[in-house]
Amino acid sequence: MESNEDSNGSVSPNLILPLSSPKKFSGKMCRSPVSPPHHESDHVSGGSVETIVYILTSGGRRIPALAKILASASPVLESIIDRPRKHRSSEKTIPILGVPCDAAEAFVRFIYSNRCSEEEMEKFGIHLLALSHVYLIPQLKAKCTKALIERLTIENVVDTLQLARLCDAPDLYLKCMKLISNRFKVVEESEGWGFLQDNDPYLELEILKFIDESELRRKRTRKHLQERSLYFQLSEAMDCLQHICTEGCTSVGPYDKEPSKNRAPCSKFSTCEGLQHSIKHFAICKKRVNGGCVRCKRMWQLFRLHSSICESPDSTCRVPLCRQFKIKEQQVKNKKEEARWELLVRKVVAAKAISSLSLPMRKREQQEQPRSLRDAMNNHVSVAC
Repeated sequence: MESNEDSNGSVSPNLILPLSSPKKFSGKMCRSPVSPPHHESDHVSGGSVETIVYILTSGGRRIPALAKILASASPVLESIIDRPRKHRSSEKTIPILGVPCDAAEAFVRFIYSNRCSEEEMEKFGIHLLALSHVYLIPQLKAKCTKALIERLTIENVVDTLQLARLCDAPDLYLKCMKLISNRFKVVEESEGWGFLQDNDPYLELEILKFIDESELRRKRTRKHLQERSLYFQLSEAMDCLQHICTEGCTSVGPYDKEPSKNRAPCSKFSTCEGLQHSIKHFAICKKRVNGGCVRCKRMWQLFRLHSSICESPDSTCRVPLCRQFKIKEQQVKNKKEEARWELLVRKVVAAKAISSLSLPMRKREQQEQPRSLRDAMNNHVSVAC
């Protein structure tokens, strides 16, 4: 953003302050002009001439400063200092208007020392941010941005957002937007929001659009977490199915040997136990799939999913129906259904590959997104789409 200049060619930061309630941004101005200390316009030091310039504040205070220090800190101040004076003998003054006198002094102090106290940031953070933007001093701008972020509240967030937009402070702008989005019902009752509605409808629309986009992102994130949790559970079910049909678990095992009654539950027993009950039901159910038994249909889909990801030779795989499903898959002609199923298989295989690396994350997601294997099998087709 280019600097604003008054009719005398001096830079005035008051033009960039947000159009908000005056009491939000007003500081205590000087009650009376302060007489400057005695200085000559050109001060001789060590055989060289050092030019003195005066910072003129809104309250009439004149703050002396070395021209070369101001010029080295700010290209805008350097440009003002280098302008020719109308009269050779006249003083070089730089008006800094629209901010409290003490804020202007803190600004000059920062140029000299590159430091700003917490008390000054508390009182004049918004003014110093405006000055740092107008006079192009990035170090001060970064410090002000950090300080204002730490001091964001419901009461000042709208006014700070206006300032962040005008001063091109993206980090501060984003923090303000997130706070408004997360606490919109409370912010909506604040004085700043009412002032914003009356004076800056474009920014109000910008905020509402950001809130809508944030909600869409949250919905997409929740959906993604649910889908990922689903694929991890299906991957775990495939491991349990292989384990039950090969080694046996507490109550179900391979057809050629009885399960051991003293066998301890496996590490994935919460899933394994549900599968064992489903396998028992599948073995004795008279309705089966053709009869419309939902539980059998889910078990049928698990057998089919296993056959799609099984890499064992047909003669060595102990999971029932594995070979039959592999033969049937080669005869499928419904390309749309086949594509959906292949997508599900790829996602389950990917989840199986990274399951060992993301176990802590999976446990956390399962706590946040509780979902049973039954729900997973009911929804896997829609997710694959």
